[in-house]
Amino acid sequence: MCLTVYNSGIQQCSPLCGWGPAVRDHYLIHYVMSGEGTFSVDNRTYSLSAGQLFIIYPSQEVSYIADDVNPWEYAWVGFNGIEADRLLHLTDFSRNNPVISCRGNRAVREGILNIYHGAGREVYDESRMTGYLYLFLSQLIELSEQGKRGELGNHSYIEKALKYIQYNYSGNIGVEDIAENVGLSRSHLHRIFVQNLSASPNEFLTKFRINKACSLLKNSDLSINGIANSVGFNDPLYFSRVFKKIKGVPPSRYVEQQKNKEV
Repeated sequence: MCLTVYNSGIQQCSPLCGWGPAVRDHYLIHYVMSGEGTFSVDNRTYSLSAGQLFIIYPSQEVSYIADDVNPWEYAWVGFNGIEADRLLHLTDFSRNNPVISCRGNRAVREGILNIYHGAGREVYDESRMTGYLYLFLSQLIELSEQGKRGELGNHSYIEKALKYIQYNYSGNIGVEDIAENVGLSRSHLHRIFVQNLSASPNEFLTKFRINKACSLLKNSDLSINGIANSVGFNDPLYFSRVFKKIKGVPPSRYVEQQKNKEV
């Protein structure tokens, strides 16, 4: 068959109840329903709690153990088949990423429980469990696609914000203006800037302005006051302080350094 359910179950573990190190001959996904525990694979150890899943690949040596204070309860499904690898490749699971989170996603929780509750002795129960397995994997694939769309959405917000800064840095703009232009809250804008650019919106805007000021200091005859105004600083003294903080020297010294380089 394309997919076959090997086993499925639910277990409330006692403190420090564990398994391994050992290997399986099939794929095995655990969903942590409550409590905490650790999962170890390939010399890496992951701390898990409710709403997280971990996967074990065939012939992969692993171990996992319940927390000694707040032991976990988990549901699991073991399966195999010629479709398994292809479908798992469409999820966020991989050998390098054996743990994923879906906290707050009831569909994933119910999906793995449906497989367990679908077990029985009737001739149709095997097909029903396999159908629930396909549905469960499709929910993990959907979760992955939603995450990818979110990443693409974040990149489009970043791109829009950078264009706004590029075209408006010389004016009296701040983070609030950038957030309003791209249609995000300040906190959301801050989060995606830090995640993608390793700098807050204000840090990025300030460095962008200072870099533009450096270009003007090297390539124009404008006064420092004029350059400050040209890159969005209304107060030349504040501009000089910010410039020194970022470049290590005040604007006047920076000009001297550039002239010395040309000699």
